[in-house]
Amino acid sequence: MSRKITDLDQLTEHADVLLCDVWGVIHNGVNPFLLSVEALKAARGRGQTVVLITNSPRPAAGVIQQFGTIGVDPECWDDIVTSGDVTRQLVMEAPREIYFLGPDRDTSLVEGLDLELVGPDAASAVLCTGLFDDETEQAADYRELLAGFREKNLPFICANPDRVVERGDRLVPCAGALADLYAEMGGETRIAGKPHAPIYREAMVRARALRGSVDKARTVAIGDGASTDIRGAADNGIVAVFIARGIHAKQYASGRTTDEARLKEFLDAEGLRPEYWMEWLA
Repeated sequence: MSRKITDLDQLTEHADVLLCDVWGVIHNGVNPFLLSVEALKAARGRGQTVVLITNSPRPAAGVIQQFGTIGVDPECWDDIVTSGDVTRQLVMEAPREIYFLGPDRDTSLVEGLDLELVGPDAASAVLCTGLFDDETEQAADYRELLAGFREKNLPFICANPDRVVERGDRLVPCAGALADLYAEMGGETRIAGKPHAPIYREAMVRARALRGSVDKARTVAIGDGASTDIRGAADNGIVAVFIARGIHAKQYASGRTTDEARLKEFLDAEGLRPEYWMEWLA
């Protein structure tokens, strides 16, 4: 079983760089988690470098803007890498005629890129940042649209690999759920965010720019998503801290108590064994 820790400072001697998830770890889309924010500020005060690594489909500027809106202290991070940042490279390598599948708030992802946004019938590729209305829709509502893309063998670029994300006290579907459905249909998906390597490579580039040199063995990834944060850390050779009270909490928690036996069963079923776990980042 993974080792339980209660304070991030227990890892001070083991880590120079912290790659920390955002949604579900330092905020829920509505409110910041103040203990988590303070933990990261304290880590920076001890000389550790904090790079936030998020599957947000928007470039980092959009994440910073959201932080300002909901009140996340900018002193809790040194740099931010988003799935949107690394997905721009996939878009530049794709055909120019692209169907943009997602809410208008995410269109900053394609600003400044040489492409043409077209309707579904004229598209040579699909760029998905999420559902049009994640408050009322589910991935299954898009089956007919995706079937049309699959019939034409269009590549499906997924800018947010998360299947669900916390928004307040609810879970809402994300672009990853649509990518899963498209893949089930036999379609080609192209993904650069967690758990895939491009976002981790970029995060380490940013960390080296801040520190001069970085030993991956002294890097720790923190997150609440099993198939994204923890799988990504494992696949990229990075020590992981699983935050239990995130999107998977209903699988093993009763009230404010985590059943460690059920947690182990959950992680075993996912084929994962993170080195550490915490209830909350604190």
